[in-house]
Amino acid sequence: MEQLQKVKEERSLGDLFSELSKETSTLMRQEVNLAQVEITQKATIVGKQVGSLVVGGAVGYAALLIILLALVIGLSQLISAIFGWTIITSAWVAAAIIGLIVGGVAFSLITSALATLKKTDLTPKQTIESLKEDAQWIKNQVS
Repeated sequence: MEQLQKVKEERSLGDLFSELSKETSTLMRQEVNLAQVEITQKATIVGKQVGSLVVGGAVGYAALLIILLALVIGLSQLISAIFGWTIITSAWVAAAIIGLIVGGVAFSLITSALATLKKTDLTPKQTIESLKEDAQWIKNQVS
């Protein structure tokens, strides 16, 4: 124990500041690396989800077009039979009705997805907390 105290007493103020500078530099590099890792992880998660949304949307869009065409044809036939309209008029009315319904559903889905994306927190919380601790450590070392 006495030897350790002698070593501490023998070190000059310049040596202490030099060591503090090196340790602070190392610490800052480690914090930057932590921030990079944390941000990369979060960006990867968001990127995968956005990719899934795009692929799912494209496949769903193709299926939806086919289903909508069938609905328009079916509704057109029904309107023509009920009202006695020509197939052209009933097709136009059927397409407008289906278009309005699908537009409402699309609006609802887009609004919901945007609300969920806005809630996604990309702040590197661990890094911020660690930086606060580091700042306190540096203050303690200097004083």
